[in-house]
Amino acid sequence: MPKLLADITPLKTPAFRRLWLAGVVSQLGAQFTVVAVPVQLYQLTKSSAYVGLAGLFALLPMLVLAPLGGVLADLYDRKRILVVTSSGLAASSVLLWLQAAVPASASGVGGSAQIWLILGLFALQQAFFSVNNPARGAIIPLLLPPAQLPAANALHFTVMGLTTFVGPMLGGVLLGFPQIGLARLYLIDAATMCATIGAAVRLPALGQALAGGGAAQHRADDLPGKVRGALRALFEGFAHLRADQILLATFVADLIAMVFGMPRALFPEIAHTVLGDPVAGGSHLGLLYAAVPVGAFLGGLFSGWVPRVRRQGLAVVLAVGFWGFGVIGFGAALSWAAAGFWAALACLAFAGLADAFSSVFRSTMLQSAAPDELRGRMQGVFFLVVAGGPRLADMLHGYGSTVLGPAATTTLGGVLVVVGIVLAALALPRFTAYRR
Repeated sequence: MPKLLADITPLKTPAFRRLWLAGVVSQLGAQFTVVAVPVQLYQLTKSSAYVGLAGLFALLPMLVLAPLGGVLADLYDRKRILVVTSSGLAASSVLLWLQAAVPASASGVGGSAQIWLILGLFALQQAFFSVNNPARGAIIPLLLPPAQLPAANALHFTVMGLTTFVGPMLGGVLLGFPQIGLARLYLIDAATMCATIGAAVRLPALGQALAGGGAAQHRADDLPGKVRGALRALFEGFAHLRADQILLATFVADLIAMVFGMPRALFPEIAHTVLGDPVAGGSHLGLLYAAVPVGAFLGGLFSGWVPRVRRQGLAVVLAVGFWGFGVIGFGAALSWAAAGFWAALACLAFAGLADAFSSVFRSTMLQSAAPDELRGRMQGVFFLVVAGGPRLADMLHGYGSTVLGPAATTTLGGVLVVVGIVLAALALPRFTAYRR
């Protein structure tokens, strides 16, 4: 049994332990904003269209700044980037708190102006996050020996699974207390981010291998020279990715799994039309959203065997295939309506379990196979794929449901995942043969 549980060896390294524990606190607080923004938008507009618009405002900064954040993480001090962007995340949460706490009559901002202010501040927060995430991911290999990277990534995804399950549920409960209310959820998010700022400040000096030997990017003090240097570094990163079949395949595998097999956009329709929840949502909807994170949390908890896997490419292929089969089972169980609800949840949890293992192996391969001078840029692309894939899935599944219905759309998506990952494995043989 101890060999199955998560390997906590990386936590013996003080710098990593502080950063990991701070991540537990900060990611839990971040989920409060995930709850507060759509709730406030719906309160102001009574329209789900504006709630969906928040997703677009989150995606646009990622498309631009995630690759750029990777460039910055390779050109400049990652520790400083982490401190600055974490401070920016906290500041944007404080601004969201102010707009929610100050009455419209006192601030002069109300009606449609407040709606666009919320969307703008949310986009600003996601912009900081898009630069923060690649730097954070590129720091981990500088703190730990390569043999500990699989265990470190398993610990990271355990936290993600736990916080994305507990955070929204706890935020919804806190909204019911008048003494806390919606505005203070933003303030709690800002306060918890201070944990990451403190851990980042205490990081040791990081001896990263800066792109261009650490000198070329500092020769020109003029802004045009720095812009040219950043663009050149960005193109170098994409050229390396195109030539490296191993790294390219990790992104292809995630896109196949998420674009075809992430049915979260259909959860409200499934809860209402299949399971009988009211239009505003109910217990079934909450459990649907929680199922995949619960599976991911269990995957991280029982990841003690992960560091012993050498055929990591083949492990990713198998994990993505199991994700697809879990989604197929979820869609099939929906044909039994409410009678198949618990079977559907079990299939979603199984899919989340498989996705956790896929994420751990892909992250480890990315951190191990990418040269350090390119690691930030690869982390930027990784973040863009991980964040952008589900957004594309929302659009595809939403349209598909209007034609086929939610159950058939979900099942078809799972089938496409299995077929797609098999074709990818055949087309990229070096990936399936990859050994750490």
